[in-house]
Amino acid sequence: MQIKKDKINWNEIFKVKHILFNVLGVGLVTFALKGFMIPNQFLDGGVTGISILVHEITHLSFAMLIIIFNIPFLFLANRIFDITFTVQSCISIVMLAVCMSVIHIDAVTTDRLLIALFGGGLIGLGIGFCMRGGSTVDGAEVLAALTIRKIGLDTSEVIFAMNSTLFLLAAYSFGITTALYSIVTYFAAIKALDYVTDGFEHYTSLHIISSKSDEIKELIVKGFGKGITVLKGEKGYLPDSFEVRTECDVVVTIVTRLELLRIKEAVIKLDPLAFIYIQQVKEANGGILSKVKNH
Repeated sequence: MQIKKDKINWNEIFKVKHILFNVLGVGLVTFALKGFMIPNQFLDGGVTGISILVHEITHLSFAMLIIIFNIPFLFLANRIFDITFTVQSCISIVMLAVCMSVIHIDAVTTDRLLIALFGGGLIGLGIGFCMRGGSTVDGAEVLAALTIRKIGLDTSEVIFAMNSTLFLLAAYSFGITTALYSIVTYFAAIKALDYVTDGFEHYTSLHIISSKSDEIKELIVKGFGKGITVLKGEKGYLPDSFEVRTECDVVVTIVTRLELLRIKEAVIKLDPLAFIYIQQVKEANGGILSKVKNH
């Protein structure tokens, strides 16, 4: 459970790394919106998509709309997270509004597929960099966090439900073709955001049960330079011989996607009968991973 802080941590806000991430993020979102999305009446998801939709229908200033529609989510952010995150988000949102008002960018392309892929990808990268800088320019993530706490739905389920309504409105206003391309835009944004926030390495938990567990431990530690954890377990419990069971070691290691295939192939070569199962890891820190990251 996160401890809510009531005092603004100015050192955190003015940390050079955070400033650079937020400026880069706002710049990418501005380029995506001005160069791809708005000139071609394309929508993204979340507050950004709602602002574009209302802007196209009413012709009100997009910069004004992005601030207005984010205000309720900033109040929620202050209740859920802390005041420092809220202040950083306010700064990023105002920066985005100013950039959208003063920067002129001609439409890069009118090709719908390119708009959906590159426009969505750039927005996802921009939001992801802002999140790495401790802020957000789209309040949808805040709403998702609140909903998870209240009713237990997954983040993707909450955002998908909200954006489904948005895309239905887009279909009514702009036609089904634009709505379908907007869905492609949304998924491009989500994938790009995931790469920035989770990292390109994307850690995976590898569990190995084998009669040659000692050899496998040595292979992973000495052959691949990875840390391991050994869990004590029992194997057996088969339907036709339920009473037969033996103690075993479950070797657990955290690997990246680039390492996964090589380690798995080496383990199977050592023991073709080894039982291996793989789980995605949202985040991993500490231990030997910290030492690897620092190099």
